[in-house]
Amino acid sequence: MKVEMIQRAADVLFDVPDEMHEEIIMLISVVTDDNETRAPDLAAAFGEWCWLVYTICDDVVEVLDVGCAR
Repeated sequence: MKVEMIQRAADVLFDVPDEMHEEIIMLISVVTDDNETRAPDLAAAFGEWCWLVYTICDDVVEVLDVGCAR
């Protein structure tokens, strides 16, 4: 699957501490590798400290928002 990230989400991704950056990347990998779940509208994935909001259309995961609790 291809991953696209809107600019606002990318800005947040590169502004978080390294350990949280790794968790967000892990969440993106998990939703990208999930071949069963399809989110035509909005979906969210949550880690221990971080989250992301995304949609899936065909073979593209579009990350709309990311964040973390600091």
